[in-house]
Amino acid sequence: MLEKEWAVKYRNNFLKIQGKEIIVHTLELFEINKNIDEIYVACIEDGVEYLKELIDKYNISKVKKVFPGGKSGQDSIFLALQEIKKDYDDAIVLIHDGVRPLVSDETINKCINGVKYYGSAITVIPCFETPIMSLDDMTVEKMPLRKLMYTAQAPQCFYLNDIYNMHLKERKINPNYEGISDSCGLMFKNGIKCHLVKGNNGNIKVTTPEDYCTLLGNYIADDYSQFMKLEKKIKR
Repeated sequence: MLEKEWAVKYRNNFLKIQGKEIIVHTLELFEINKNIDEIYVACIEDGVEYLKELIDKYNISKVKKVFPGGKSGQDSIFLALQEIKKDYDDAIVLIHDGVRPLVSDETINKCINGVKYYGSAITVIPCFETPIMSLDDMTVEKMPLRKLMYTAQAPQCFYLNDIYNMHLKERKINPNYEGISDSCGLMFKNGIKCHLVKGNNGNIKVTTPEDYCTLLGNYIADDYSQFMKLEKKIKR
């Protein structure tokens, strides 16, 4: 089954880990962070009411709005930014995936500080596999130095006006966000250099059955902090 087909069929956000939906695990991480004031959630349209029920069930008080998302990930982000603009002239916004339920409190705080000091913060982890570039899917074209390579994750964080205005600009010339996979890519395309924040290993995005199995393994481990401690020992 293709990744996208699997994601649609099983609605990854509503898959359960330890009896609780993945989206709830994710929301709870931001709920307990002392630097997060409010949460806005763009959701698949037929899941909005169910998500609201979950938010009430688990008493997630920081969620201010839940609303239908757009046709794509970037379109959903734009709709979320529009909702925030109704309430704020400007603010620090953290754009996060509902299916990343293992981002650490420390990473969230580093992202917020990154925006305060540098104007942006893109969560990354070092690339531990050997990166290879191919133009034909058959032969090696380039082998970039691994020590220079990182994998972008989330949160991806900006001042509200900066990212919102960039969306407005892009939508005029590229309404379907062709070639843009995330907020960092949107900013980079338009000549904006984003600041990197090293996140925590284990902050995976559940997009495939294999990801779900990995997430399940992390949650049922006797002490997930063991994984976090290992990060400091891993050499690139």
